[in-house]
Amino acid sequence: MPKDSNAIYLSAISGNVTRYELIDHTADLMIKAYGKTLEECFANAGYALFDQTVDLSGIRPAEIFETEARGEDLEELLYAFLSELLFLEDCDGVILCELEVSFCSGGLKCRGKGEILDRDRHRIRSEIKAVTYHMLSVDAGEPSVTVIFDV
Repeated sequence: MPKDSNAIYLSAISGNVTRYELIDHTADLMIKAYGKTLEECFANAGYALFDQTVDLSGIRPAEIFETEARGEDLEELLYAFLSELLFLEDCDGVILCELEVSFCSGGLKCRGKGEILDRDRHRIRSEIKAVTYHMLSVDAGEPSVTVIFDV
């Protein structure tokens, strides 16, 4: 996927609603995720994380995975959530193609569907090493979230 294009990825699940877009950034991978609610924005940011590492068109929603994250504010919560998803991918090989996020007191719960990465069957795109705080933002008015992944 070329980094110099502002490609917009449309969700088949959400019709013609933009799920996320890549934003031109010098060395890393910057995304802006959208949704009708902040919860949907968080879920779409998680979708973007997985979609940039693996071609999600080959991932089946075969298994259910649940995770939680906590944060003092929305930015810290987004960082913790995406870091937890990256941990699941790195340590357990979990790739999610469907995510539902719900906010709860001081945190969030995520219920995702996907499968374990099979390098023979799934097409690898790139490796995300970390979620960064640099330029991370949560816009409740739009609503949208912006995050940079270290690749």
